[in-house]
Amino acid sequence: MPAVLSLQSSHAAPVDTLRGDQASAFAQALGVTGFALLTALGAQFEVRLFLWEVPITLQTMAVYGSGLFLGWRNGLLAQALYLTLGLFLPVYSGGDGGASYLLGAASAGYLWGFPLAAAVIGKLSERWNSLSGSALATLGGSVLMFSCGVAVLHYTAGHATWLESIDKGWWRFVSIDLLKIGAVSLLYSGLRQVRF
Repeated sequence: MPAVLSLQSSHAAPVDTLRGDQASAFAQALGVTGFALLTALGAQFEVRLFLWEVPITLQTMAVYGSGLFLGWRNGLLAQALYLTLGLFLPVYSGGDGGASYLLGAASAGYLWGFPLAAAVIGKLSERWNSLSGSALATLGGSVLMFSCGVAVLHYTAGHATWLESIDKGWWRFVSIDLLKIGAVSLLYSGLRQVRF
């Protein structure tokens, strides 16, 4: 099989020491906190288009990165910390926060999908750590996140059909999300090539 299509890279990389139990407790806490803050920062870079209930943000790149760089457990913890911060601070998209946003906003389902997506990406990328493997793992997490998002959007936005929810909550974002997946996968795979 050509190397570019291989899902697994056989070499160990220094960047992977951030994943799970391989890192010290301090490094793990720093990684979890860092990716939670990156997610909060990415939420502030948003684009709202007319008649779209869900904004385009950069925070999903931090979600995907948390799974790849931190592994399933710490990726999940980083996104759970982000959701917790949002209960007390205005770190959600548009500078929003609070329990009412997390429970009733049109984009709340995506937020609930963040920890799940990071965990799936982290688990799949334990073995799928090549460029194509990382992209496939990230795509799997993305599908899960968008599934959660569309399910909640359907009810909060009161769409007449599921097709409308799929269109407004997933289909319109596919090309943008594929670019994000490619960028994060390239970054992770590139850093796996760095030798210290």
